Amino acid sequence: MTPSERFPGAPAQLPVTTREHLTSETTRTVLRIQSRLLTATREFLYGLGFVELLPPIMGPVTDPGTRGSKQVDVDFYGHRYKLMTSAILYKQASLLAFDKIFYIAPNVRLEPTETAVTHRHLAEFHQIDVEIGDGKRADAMRVAEDLVSFVVDSIVRKMPAELELLGRDRDAFAELLRGPFGTMKHADAVADLLGLGHPQNPDAEIDWRGEEILSAKASRPFFVVDYPKGSRGFYDREDEAHPGRLTNFDLLAPEGYGELASGSEREFDYAKLVTRMRETGENPAKYGWYLDLARDGIPASAGFGMGVERLTRYVTGRSAVWQASAFPKLPGVRSP
Repeated sequence: MTPSERFPGAPAQLPVTTREHLTSETTRTVLRIQSRLLTATREFLYGLGFVELLPPIMGPVTDPGTRGSKQVDVDFYGHRYKLMTSAILYKQASLLAFDKIFYIAPNVRLEPTETAVTHRHLAEFHQIDVEIGDGKRADAMRVAEDLVSFVVDSIVRKMPAELELLGRDRDAFAELLRGPFGTMKHADAVADLLGLGHPQNPDAEIDWRGEEILSAKASRPFFVVDYPKGSRGFYDREDEAHPGRLTNFDLLAPEGYGELASGSEREFDYAKLVTRMRETGENPAKYGWYLDLARDGIPASAGFGMGVERLTRYVTGRSAVWQASAFPKLPGVRSP
């Protein structure tokens, strides 16, 4: 069952005023759960020895790998800077100070207007950004899995009345809390989708519709791994043992909610970064500060970014991700 089937009539546009949205008991309940979600996130990561840093919201360059979304330029004292679409470059740089860091970071992506009807895209959103110095993909996947399990368990135990008010059955999380998440290779996901009649490009990321189809079949979150080289940004490290394959992953929620997080081992070698930039059509000259750091040496690492609003939507059982934001901004829709 896809979100269109699971959530018939889920709104593409904001159907209420800001006052009605913020004074709604449903909204207040969702945001209380989101507050608990963020508290539990910090409890979990602090417990593993992570240091929380405050991320930048603009810089001379930002993550280019954003599925067709546009970046936002700002005038920084006569220089063209970008609002952050992702903090990935700064996460790698932050490992020069601490070996395990996280941000709870705002991001702005002017998504294509057609994403306003996907139920899970916002033009302004927040991510739980995690980076592990000298980490491998398995380390990042383990942290992502344990984080989701910890957060969900915390909410199920501490906020049963709020879940009941929202009509979210706690039994929906029984499989999630029972054991490890599953893993599916990208090639197997493509074959599965093609077998179901969905025209998934085998050389590309799983598209939004494909993610929904795979997600709707699952009863617990699961990882998709081993995306092909060229399907992701230059910072996803290529698997040296399997050229053409990336050491990355996506984490998908069950029940048709789709992607919660994306992550990978990071490329950190200066020469390889320059080569990958050129391969993906990026101009290395734009990334001067970042490449200067890489030339002098930045740590090997692995990490991920997890959508706060998407995770909130999944936990609270909302029909659309805008319902998990106090001041939602849908692609192409004017809003406060």
